[in-house]
Amino acid sequence: MDLIETSIVADGVLPVAAFRAHLRLGTGFADETTGDALLIQYLRAAIAAIEARTGKVLIARDFRLILPRWRWPDVQALPVAPVSVVTAVRLVDAGGGAETADPGGWRLAVDTHRPVLLATGAVLPGVPANGRVEVDFTAGFGAGWDAVPDDLRQAVLLLAARFYDSRIAGGTGVEPIPGPVAALLARWMALRVTAGGHR
Repeated sequence: MDLIETSIVADGVLPVAAFRAHLRLGTGFADETTGDALLIQYLRAAIAAIEARTGKVLIARDFRLILPRWRWPDVQALPVAPVSVVTAVRLVDAGGGAETADPGGWRLAVDTHRPVLLATGAVLPGVPANGRVEVDFTAGFGAGWDAVPDDLRQAVLLLAARFYDSRIAGGTGVEPIPGPVAALLARWMALRVTAGGHR
């Protein structure tokens, strides 16, 4: 399985001003934005760490899931959430020829923790022998920072501040996800309800 991001979040969407205020950096100076590149770097690092820990995409962007076969004949879990739309399912043969699967053969089942692609009939579209299936979808709470839930926004600012502060300490002795951040993330962690996990 490969999961590829096919779009990125623009720098202008990131909460740079809110992060600067969180750090209590000076404002009103002519050169106050000169350090924005560094703030953006820490914000992106914090967002990436939180998304990896929770499996939740904070700011909407596009992804492509590439699979050699469906995990189950009638359902395929998507690896991140929340998913707002599946834009295409492509069946690629061994020679690289691609065919878009009939959208009437599948549907997205939206779920906060584990969205899935479901067959509308008995099975999902057949994957060619020695080929692959590609699923294009959009995931994220919304296109802007304001769409991100309050606790996850706070977690990003706290973790980005920890990364920012650790540059002075040389990065030593900093736990990857400090306790207050972990507490904010707790309700967003995916739950396993069976020994093998939900389909």
